[in-house]
Amino acid sequence: MLSVLCLSLLMVALDATILNVALPSLITDLDPDALQQLWIIDVYGLILGGLLITSAGIGDRYGRKRLFLSGVAVFGAASVVAATSESSAQLIAGRVLLAIGGAMVMPSTLSLIRNIFHDPKERTLAIGVWAAVAGAGAAIGPLVGGVLVEEYGWAAAFWVNIPVVVLTFAAGVWLLPEFKDLGHERLDWLGAVLSVAGIIALAWGIKHLAKSGVDAEGVLVLLAGLALLALFARRQLSLPDPLLDVRLFRSRPFTAAAVGTLMAMMAIGAALFLLSLWLQYVHGYSPSEAGLRTLPAALAALAGSLSAPWVMRHAGVRTAMTVGLACMVAGFLVLALSPLPTTYPYVAVVFVALGLGDGLAITTSAAVLVSAVPAERAGQAGAVSETSYELGVGLGVALLGSIHAAVYASEMTGRPSAARESIGQAAELNDPTVLAAARTAFDSALTTTAWVSVCFVAAGTVLVAWLVPKDFTATSAH
Repeated sequence: MLSVLCLSLLMVALDATILNVALPSLITDLDPDALQQLWIIDVYGLILGGLLITSAGIGDRYGRKRLFLSGVAVFGAASVVAATSESSAQLIAGRVLLAIGGAMVMPSTLSLIRNIFHDPKERTLAIGVWAAVAGAGAAIGPLVGGVLVEEYGWAAAFWVNIPVVVLTFAAGVWLLPEFKDLGHERLDWLGAVLSVAGIIALAWGIKHLAKSGVDAEGVLVLLAGLALLALFARRQLSLPDPLLDVRLFRSRPFTAAAVGTLMAMMAIGAALFLLSLWLQYVHGYSPSEAGLRTLPAALAALAGSLSAPWVMRHAGVRTAMTVGLACMVAGFLVLALSPLPTTYPYVAVVFVALGLGDGLAITTSAAVLVSAVPAERAGQAGAVSETSYELGVGLGVALLGSIHAAVYASEMTGRPSAARESIGQAAELNDPTVLAAARTAFDSALTTTAWVSVCFVAAGTVLVAWLVPKDFTATSAH
């Protein structure tokens, strides 16, 4: 059962980053502008993050196995839509459908683990395996994508989902038990609309402000998102059977776990996106060569996730979370302080630090979130965990990617307008002087973005250390 759940999770996690190395060939075939490039990458995480709370509520009420299998089927159909895209608009639509399927799958995996594994130690180990797959999946996305894109073209990054969909659907029907809580009342559809609209508006507002600077449109959408989420929270407090029990956030460790997941995924999502482009455009590696050079992040994430249960038992939750996030701060510091032009040995150290930190932080956070609720409410914990996970990836690419793009554009002042849009468009001009300037600008912008990332993740580390009691352990949450 754990294998079936993790295989489906691997598929969903891969899709969060598998297109990072496919972007150059996508640019050649579909000719998306700079804004469409960002949407192709980050719309998946933003939409998925917005739908997770509603999907978890549906699973709690109507059956987690049923939701899981439906999500797998939608994911397969969406993969076909994306793989056959002939325009940027169709590809973005396919990514939206993939996000809908992923939103049905992801909370089901963690909530089913909560139901299947009753022993706390076994459950913590199972969550460690789950988190290892989630972290490693996101980290090996560029490697898998690189091999597929180089051999078969960018559409193969979507076609690869089809055999996984068939296998997990068949195995899920056969192996997985059904879990649903008959004590739930009808789904709060108004609350669902408020949560989806609020999360997407909040994420879009942040993305727009990061990309375009402070303007009325971005501020209004951001404020609208915050207002919708405030209304959602107020409504949930008044319901006897809320879609999400927001009172859970009164628990400081629970809140710390959500913050830890968000920060870890913002960091590694943005880093994998930017460094995959850096490997291909600045150093000229092929997609598969670039993907291979991201492998240290995947291996380190695997090691961090599998070692997290041991760290939690012997050092406590606070140590595991803060050490994980501190490793990520250290990784960005290495990138920020590396001499220009940046060379791969420095980046390899960055990948190891980010992967190890991500594995520790994500596993510990998931264990705390899942253990904080009774089994019948496991979908809510899964929704919080994976909303933080996916929203973190989307916001990392949107916010830090946009900061990088703004710095890059300022460094390219005086160059052709196409070259200022992105390094990919600069490469298409076939002008060695412009490309050399673009590579220097991209590298310089990477340093600035690394310093911003240091500040973000360091602030999150301090907040987590303050929120989690020193003596809090993995079993304290049960």
